[in-house]
Amino acid sequence: MLTHIDLFAGAGGLSTGLEMAGFSSLFANEISPSYAETLKNSHPGTEVETGDIREVDAGKIRRRLSLAKGELDLLAGGPPCQGFSINAPKRSLEDERNHLFKDYLRFAEEFSPKLILIENVPGMISFERGQTVQEILAALRSLGYHADVRVLFAPHYGVPQARWRTIILANRIGVEPLELFPIPKHFAEGRANFTTTLFSRSVVLDLALVKATANRSFVTVGDAISDLPQIENGGGDELCDYLTGPQSDFQERLRIAGSKVSNHQCARLGKVNLDRLKHIPPGGSWRDIPHDLLPKGMKRARRSDHTKRYGRLHPEQLGSTILTKCDPHWGTYIHPNQDRVLSVREAARIQSFPDHVRFFGSLTEQYEQVGNAVPPLFACEIGLRLKESLGYRDEVIDNSGRQNSPWMSSQLSLAV
Repeated sequence: MLTHIDLFAGAGGLSTGLEMAGFSSLFANEISPSYAETLKNSHPGTEVETGDIREVDAGKIRRRLSLAKGELDLLAGGPPCQGFSINAPKRSLEDERNHLFKDYLRFAEEFSPKLILIENVPGMISFERGQTVQEILAALRSLGYHADVRVLFAPHYGVPQARWRTIILANRIGVEPLELFPIPKHFAEGRANFTTTLFSRSVVLDLALVKATANRSFVTVGDAISDLPQIENGGGDELCDYLTGPQSDFQERLRIAGSKVSNHQCARLGKVNLDRLKHIPPGGSWRDIPHDLLPKGMKRARRSDHTKRYGRLHPEQLGSTILTKCDPHWGTYIHPNQDRVLSVREAARIQSFPDHVRFFGSLTEQYEQVGNAVPPLFACEIGLRLKESLGYRDEVIDNSGRQNSPWMSSQLSLAV
């Protein structure tokens, strides 16, 4: 049995995807009660501890799980990394986020897992001119790991939204770190709005190499949500029936565990916003709203400003990055053909959460849980590659034999 534990687990996006890849979740820690409730409900076989990780004794957890040092296959999580430094004790004392990452390292040292997965925002690459990433790689090296970092585009792995994430992968099993990064299966173009180089070396995959490995088109918004029933502005149900049978492979994959839709409820928009929405076609934005209906501040905006505000999703395109609010003033969160914002379930579908994952807490907390999560199908593709590195074959990875990593053939390693 492949095993993992999940720190800073949130609502369980990483754990869900890793379980889809064949890993069994033994333990998870999450400080937010509502997030932890979602996590517990979706992962009944996982020991979920709710509380501050700084107060968790890693040794007690390891012994309680009956694991010897080095027995755990994977330590995963999204620890806050900004501010981390080995060689800056003053800043270490002042920056609370630093301590949180040190707690992640504390678990890594105690468990000595075969593999380590860390995820973070793309901006982490440029933070302190790359010094933070360099310090993290050095810290992993000091624990006996060989590690590298890349920024991955979620649509390349079957997620129907334009989302970039920094991924650090490390191992102590003698595998070249770049071999651990998943191979793109879906072709999609994405514009990076962040620094794509670290110490003059690219951390993103060249589009030509994506074309060489990807044999499918990207998953669209329509592929993701077209089977969900129509609801009114501010309406919906906690539990309801599907509108149709699965209309895509994506829907069929996410509907494997049930016959009902949960969390298909949306935030309510006021009359002034509803009046604006009526003028916006699929793929349109604030530019389609009559000038006299625009918010006061946007009446002075240039046409090139605020490109995604009041955006309506197009059913044949990728979704916008799901954030912690599906607020039209924040971006492209208007339903493709209904005058309302996305429901929690629609946002969860665009994040690639399977339908059996039910979100708890207030509506606001549910949106936050979805927006803060790692897309499960993205995590699954990483998990499949990590699984393969441990010697497990899976026909889902490649029916014709192991594919060579495009990361290895295209770019110099940043590994330490």
